Amino acid sequence: MSTDPRFYAVAEATWPCARKFTLGPITLREGRGGGSRVSSATVNGPVTDGDIAAAEAAMRDMGQVPLFMIRDGEDGLDAQLAARGYQVKDPVNLWSCPASLLTDIDIPPVTTFCVWEPLAIQVEIWAAGGIGPQRLAVMEQVEGPKTSILSRGNEQPAGTAFCAIHDGMAMVYALEILPHQRRQGMGLWMMRQAAFWARDNGAEELALMCTKRNTGANGLYASLGMTAVGQYHYRILSNGD
Repeated sequence: MSTDPRFYAVAEATWPCARKFTLGPITLREGRGGGSRVSSATVNGPVTDGDIAAAEAAMRDMGQVPLFMIRDGEDGLDAQLAARGYQVKDPVNLWSCPASLLTDIDIPPVTTFCVWEPLAIQVEIWAAGGIGPQRLAVMEQVEGPKTSILSRGNEQPAGTAFCAIHDGMAMVYALEILPHQRRQGMGLWMMRQAAFWARDNGAEELALMCTKRNTGANGLYASLGMTAVGQYHYRILSNGD
């Protein structure tokens, strides 16, 4: 499958890095703990080993391990980095569907809520799933429409997620459900809430990114009727620090 570059652009806008700059044909990002994508380098054309070496030095200067995002069609870069000792990291699926696909069923009362700013319980749920202050800082700096989603099950908080819109597309991030609330449909209702919010805020499409190893989440998105529309992966220099 070939990934529509629009997905990459929407991801940049809805989960932005702290700082971005170019070094020759390479775009560098300073992530400040906000995740792999906002800390990764991408290329804007053919690169030499010298270009890569310069990018590695710049990433180390930012306190980051050398990390490149490999997009569709960048097989040459993939091989070039492999030859330099880079290892594959976190292959990712991109999922998408019309927002209207998930707005055909009403959400049961008191099941999901859209909240901004996130409540303290949501911060706690994210922290329990390894989503800490650095990633919350990314959410804060997003410009344009955004919300968090809180779900409840068995009369208790169950899960949380973040959603933001750019160019008519809503992207869902950081969907986290407490362990004792899993396998009870919470993820399904949270995705439907994201779709309702997206529709009400002018977005016709709902999308997200999910690591391929997360079989449970990928199964959920497929069961909702979402379509796998692309992929990417990273190359990391494991001895880069």
